[in-house]
Amino acid sequence: MSGFSTDDVRAAVAAGVINESQASRLVTMAQSRQGVRTYLSGEDEPFEFFRGFAEIFVTVGLGLLFAGIFAITALLGGGAVVPIVGMLLCAGFAVYFTKKRRMSLPSIALATGFGLFMAISTGMIIGTGEIPEAGHGLIIGLVGMAGMALYFNYFKLPFSMFILGLFGIVTILSLAGIVSNDRRIFFDFPESLFDLGHGSVMAYGSLIFGVLAFAGGIWFDLKDPHRISRYSSSAFWLHMLAAPALVNVVALSLFNIGGIVGYTLTSAALLCVTIVALVIDRRSFLTAGIGYIAVLIFMALENSTDEHISTVVTLLVLGGVVTFLGTWWVQIRDIVMQALPNFPLKKRLPPYSESV
Repeated sequence: MSGFSTDDVRAAVAAGVINESQASRLVTMAQSRQGVRTYLSGEDEPFEFFRGFAEIFVTVGLGLLFAGIFAITALLGGGAVVPIVGMLLCAGFAVYFTKKRRMSLPSIALATGFGLFMAISTGMIIGTGEIPEAGHGLIIGLVGMAGMALYFNYFKLPFSMFILGLFGIVTILSLAGIVSNDRRIFFDFPESLFDLGHGSVMAYGSLIFGVLAFAGGIWFDLKDPHRISRYSSSAFWLHMLAAPALVNVVALSLFNIGGIVGYTLTSAALLCVTIVALVIDRRSFLTAGIGYIAVLIFMALENSTDEHISTVVTLLVLGGVVTFLGTWWVQIRDIVMQALPNFPLKKRLPPYSESV
């Protein structure tokens, strides 16, 4: 055998040859003998959306099938029986495609369908009407979170944590609507929704959700620092939800202060986001701040240059920064981790080279 990589270990875990604990110990032992960064591929967030066209073909078929179920629901004009049947069908198909065949894209589609049918059936049972209120959203969110938690526990599908997180957003924003006595449809967002400076309860709710999702992602990351199991993929999906919730609230609130103070504070906040993304080794966490970086560059240039030139320069600068970070992410992270003092859990984060 010419070589053995972490991809082989991941495949062994997915096939049930070894469990995740055994895989983690195996990789740790191998890396301790061969060196951390010389053994790793440099891949920070291993993620497999689909493995071949067969998965796309199956997913298209499932999409057509469940589109028919939606059509039946619309034709019947009410009742929760049809979406409940759709939810059960999703779970039944998942037993084969997720548990047995371990197909990525169909599993993602089935988890999405399960969550969607569950939300529809819950809404029909409680009778939300044409304009659901915050109380309705709270019930849908709580039922959805419980359902997706059971789904994750049985199918061990990381993507189900993303759907669970979406139900979590609905739950927290609905609670915010109830607390603020604003029982309108919970996604009837005012302009200052995510601005802490306006005292928006929704903004605080979004911030709380972001912190909880981030904590959940870190919890999974600490269980799998070498990123060879489903724990890492589960963390990936939680970070995809946490980053926009945190960055949007903090950056928007600071940016709306306006002037040099607002722009400076927003820049400092985005710098902190970048450092956090490097420390936890998650490029996805930084992606949420790219839009705000673009706005800051544009605002800095528009007062001194033509608007069209500002747009071009913004794209060039932003593209250069993102390309630089993406190309030398591992080396930059090594420098940052070495510069930081020891802190709790530092050794349990993804490994880094201690010599540059």
